[in-house]
Amino acid sequence: MKKILIVFIIALTVMACKTEDKKPEVQEVEKEVVTYTSIGEEITADAAKSTADMAEAYKSMSVGDTINAKMIGKVDEVCQSKGCWMKVNLEDGNQIMVKFKDYGFFMPKDIAGSEVVINGKAYVNEVPVDELQHYAEDAGKSAEEIAAITEPKTTFSFEADGVLLKGI
Repeated sequence: MKKILIVFIIALTVMACKTEDKKPEVQEVEKEVVTYTSIGEEITADAAKSTADMAEAYKSMSVGDTINAKMIGKVDEVCQSKGCWMKVNLEDGNQIMVKFKDYGFFMPKDIAGSEVVINGKAYVNEVPVDELQHYAEDAGKSAEEIAAITEPKTTFSFEADGVLLKGI
């Protein structure tokens, strides 16, 4: 009986120490390829700030301050007249009014909700009443909504020299 027990223990030890000659599994990870349509000057998405980072940058600025910037964000609204401006949401609930350098290019009017990378100059601006009313008209607001605009507004603004539009 002792011999059987010893043989059994030796067999168990040999089996426990035995390793299979397996090759490690290789997992293939697909990297998402993001395609952009370039509008205006050719730019890349490299080093684009997030909307949270841009919100912090704007908080430290005053009317008249300007910084060079590149950011990525979602389009909230586009000029429905010509595509001559768009609004991009910041994570803090504010929006950036984006215009295009030298009125040199326009955006498609149906891109609300799309991701964009914008490059250019970020600044804080005080927009006069007549310009605010013009933007409201471009956005298709009613006559009553336009007439209700009676005070200038301090806005976060951006003059883009190039835009990348995701997936179009």
